[in-house]
Amino acid sequence: MHAETVSHIEPGPIVELPEAPTRAGLAVIDLIDGIRNSWLWTTLAEQDVKLRYRGSILGPFWQTLTTGVMIGGMGLIYSKLFHTDLHDYLPMLSVGLIFWTFIAGMVTEGCGTFISVQGIIQQVKLPFSLHAYRLVYRNLLTLAHNFVIIPIVLFLFPHPIVWMRLIELLPGLVLISITGVWVSILLGMISARFRDVPPIVASIVQVVFFVTPVMWPVQALGPYAWWAQLNPFFAAIDVLRGPLLGQPTSQYSWTILMIMTAFGCAASFAFFAKFRSRLAFWV
Repeated sequence: MHAETVSHIEPGPIVELPEAPTRAGLAVIDLIDGIRNSWLWTTLAEQDVKLRYRGSILGPFWQTLTTGVMIGGMGLIYSKLFHTDLHDYLPMLSVGLIFWTFIAGMVTEGCGTFISVQGIIQQVKLPFSLHAYRLVYRNLLTLAHNFVIIPIVLFLFPHPIVWMRLIELLPGLVLISITGVWVSILLGMISARFRDVPPIVASIVQVVFFVTPVMWPVQALGPYAWWAQLNPFFAAIDVLRGPLLGQPTSQYSWTILMIMTAFGCAASFAFFAKFRSRLAFWV
């Protein structure tokens, strides 16, 4: 009787299961989900800034005050060393140093993108890219505080500004912020796997500061100025400093910045897609 019943059972429809996303697909989903959670990483970044200066009167403007004092001291000394008029040297130094602090901060802090949030990664399921967005936004907030110095310096030492060229600041900041994201993801993953990387990167950044035209004009190299203009750090600073000082940017700066952004995004994405699944174990 049981066998007869079983023989009359008709096979049901075949259900096709969806294919599992590829590594690249999962990486894209992670990046998009991170952007969608912008409310979270902006809140966390703002909290980072508040906690860093918790209990102080000036808060984040302590960083602004420190940067202003350093610019004033360096301006008086190095303008004499380079035999440059303070009226020309101090604005160049102010803008260059403020944007260098922003760019170098994303590079050095990028090494700790995932190490610094080890507890969150191991306990809460969030897109890994969210931590990179948080880091870049935190440095943008610091830049906004330090940027207060620039209008003051330009008011005391006025330079002819082409107001239409100030529009160039927006695409420049966008490209540098995108670069900050891929740098944070790439260095963050490598540093999570190899803990010797952060001090190595910090040492390299310190050396690069002295060979980058930040506190000295690129024209000081004379016929050898071309090699300094190929420096990606100089290109990033140049596209932001030129419009503010009413000076033309180097002919290579925008090209270098766009190539660095495109190539870096591709390399970082390939690395992120391949090793993303291991990141939780590395931290």
